[in-house]
Amino acid sequence: MELNTLYAISILIGVAGLLLLAKQYGQKKSGVKNSGTFTQDITELARQKNLDPFAGREAEVERTIHILMRKTKNNPLLIGAPGVGKTAIVHGLAQLIAKDQVPEGLKNKKVLSLDLTALMSQTKYRGELETKIRALIESLEKQNRQVILFIDEVHMLVRTGSAEGSVNLSDVFKPAMARGDLQIIGATTWTEYTEFIKSDKALDRRFQPILVDEPTPIEALQILKTLRPEYEKFHQVKISDKALEAAVKLSDKKIKGRFLPDKAIDLIDEASAKVAIEVSRSHHGTTLGVVHAAAKNKTGKVTEKDIEDVVDQWIIHSQAEKNRDARYES
Repeated sequence: MELNTLYAISILIGVAGLLLLAKQYGQKKSGVKNSGTFTQDITELARQKNLDPFAGREAEVERTIHILMRKTKNNPLLIGAPGVGKTAIVHGLAQLIAKDQVPEGLKNKKVLSLDLTALMSQTKYRGELETKIRALIESLEKQNRQVILFIDEVHMLVRTGSAEGSVNLSDVFKPAMARGDLQIIGATTWTEYTEFIKSDKALDRRFQPILVDEPTPIEALQILKTLRPEYEKFHQVKISDKALEAAVKLSDKKIKGRFLPDKAIDLIDEASAKVAIEVSRSHHGTTLGVVHAAAKNKTGKVTEKDIEDVVDQWIIHSQAEKNRDARYES
């Protein structure tokens, strides 16, 4: 190959490299990304049947729909303890939209979940997060009010701005909310609502609170029965009625600091995983060099005893953590 040809190729490569660097620099400088980078379309997940079946929060979903249909102050704020089902309410709404079982004003709307943690984790410079939020809002406003934005831990919008000493991020949302160009479903706990949102009168006025209480054991049991087929399918096991009842009863009695239905669902999930492992070991032999005592379960059925075993393990682990913390504090 001639020298001139090689020189021309090197020039082209150099120019291409400079263009790429310029593009990357421009992206870093603006901090703007497509809204899809930090959001997930929950209604599309519902259409693809990638959400767990919904049960037990029909009244809260109905209240959410009523608020969304209002002309003003049409932003629901779900307030409740972690694990009581705030996100499940939003998933229930998305499923109704996907099935076309909502009022005319909500048909064809999309529910997008904002991953605020991912958005913040990719922010390095002061003011960059505000720029990204503004770009996101601008992108959503162009969709002709067809988007409902779900923000879990919505109080972080207030807390983050205060911690950084920069603009309160909730102030970036307020104008679009006031104009009705952007609807938001927020979720938070009562403590954080009181500390961060209620104290911001302008932000508090934009929302309509919906209190989400912990379900009763009877309600939690009904939720577990609705979810049972999904967990049986995933773990390839059968879950007995007694196991469901034990999950609710024992988690309510022995697992403190957590709430129904989340802690009962976690019990069912872990016990099902335990039984699935036992069945696999019984079919293929154990890799531990001994016959695992639990490997005797060859039926693939989750029983009350399996739930009790997991609860015992949780209690032992919790006590070990407390002992470790006590050693470090002493």
